[in-house]
Amino acid sequence: MTRDDFNAFCAALPATTHVVQWRNADVWKVGGKVFAICDWNDGLDAFTFKASDLAFEVLQDTPGVRPAPYMASRGLKWLQHYAAPGLSDSELQNHLKASYDMVIAGLTKKKRAELKL
Repeated sequence: MTRDDFNAFCAALPATTHVVQWRNADVWKVGGKVFAICDWNDGLDAFTFKASDLAFEVLQDTPGVRPAPYMASRGLKWLQHYAAPGLSDSELQNHLKASYDMVIAGLTKKKRAELKL
């Protein structure tokens, strides 16, 4: 997946917002909460997303996937696809969507209603 593909996929999800921060990272949010980040790792795109407990346990040992620097070190269940072979584009999209869904589930009912989610 390219950075452009990543941004197009995240932009297509309802009620998302995009900001550029943290050393020129593309940061995607829903309801003001981060669900996906694209940054660089040694000059290559690295895609970071929130993961379920099961996905975190299973995927953290996959070649090209690791616990997300900074976030995982603080006890958060976030993963980063940073190198080949990593995840296929469709697998990465599925995990990005799952991250988006987890963030929505954590929003208040009022906020979800405001966002029409």
